[in-house]
Amino acid sequence: MIGAGGVGGWGCARQHGGVSDAFEGLARLLAGGGVVVLSGAGLSTESGIPDYRGPSGAARRHTPMTFQAFTRDPLARRRYWARSHLGWRTIARAAPNDGHRAVARLQRAGLLDGIITQNVDGLHTAAGATGVIELHGRLDEVTCLDCGNLTGRDELHRRLTEANPGFDARVARVNPDGDVDLPDEAVAGFRVVDCGVCGGGMLKPDVVFFGETVPAPRVADCFALVEGARAVLVLGSSLTVMSGRRFVLRAAKRGIAVAIVNQGVTRGDGYATVRLDAPLGATLTALAAGFAEPAPV
Repeated sequence: MIGAGGVGGWGCARQHGGVSDAFEGLARLLAGGGVVVLSGAGLSTESGIPDYRGPSGAARRHTPMTFQAFTRDPLARRRYWARSHLGWRTIARAAPNDGHRAVARLQRAGLLDGIITQNVDGLHTAAGATGVIELHGRLDEVTCLDCGNLTGRDELHRRLTEANPGFDARVARVNPDGDVDLPDEAVAGFRVVDCGVCGGGMLKPDVVFFGETVPAPRVADCFALVEGARAVLVLGSSLTVMSGRRFVLRAAKRGIAVAIVNQGVTRGDGYATVRLDAPLGATLTALAAGFAEPAPV
C-alpha cells in the first residue's frame, strides 16, 4: 500500500516537472498492483556488469558468441571458454544493487505478479526476489548438450583452472555476456573440458546464445504473465531485440499499460504510458520506499 504521505509523499528530487510527473505516474501505476516486471541489462550496470548499449542507445563494440559458432567450431568454442573463464571471476563476485533490492521489496509488498528478466546474472534472486523467470537462462549453471546434465559454474571453473594451470591475463573489462576480450594468441593453448558425467559431452553455459531460441514453455509462461497483468514495467532494457520487445508488443495489443524506466531511448517508448529516463537504483529505491511491506509473521 502507499505510504502515509500518499503519492506526493515520495522523497524524489523534483528538479524538472517532467521527471516529477513521470515518477508520480509510475507510483500510481504500481500502487494498483498486478504489475509484471521485465528487466534488462541496464538494471545490472550498477553491479559492475556492463549493458549492451550506453545511454545513447548506441551498441557497444562487442560481438556476442552465436550458438552455431559455439557448437560447430572447436576454435570458437575454445576461444569462448578461455574468455568466459576469466570473466567469470567478475560475474561471480557481482552483488545485487539497489535496483534489484527495490524490485524484491516491491514484490514483498504484493505489487508484482511476476518478474521476467533478460539478464543471466541471477541477481534478482540473490536480492531476495522469488519465482523469477530467467528468459535467457543463467551463467552460473552449465549444461551438457549430449546428456543434459546440469552442473554449477563454480565446479566447471575449478575444472578449467586445473586443466589450465597458470592461465591468466590482465582483464580491462568484462563484456555483457560475461566474457572478456583476449587476442587469439592468448587462448591458443587453452584446454576445454568435457562433461564429467557422460565423459565426453559438449558443455555450454545454460544461457540462450544469439541464434538460439528460448525454450517454448518458458516463452509461454512469460506471455501468460503479461496477458494476466494490469501493467508491464520495463526496467533497464532498450527493447532492441525481439526476445524482450515481444512482451511489450503483446501488452500494448491487449491494452495493458506499459511503463518504462531506462537510461536512454528504447524501442518501446511509443507504447509507454509512463516513460522515465533516470538512474534505476535511485529511482526504484525511491519508489519502493513509498510502499509498506507486510509485517513479518
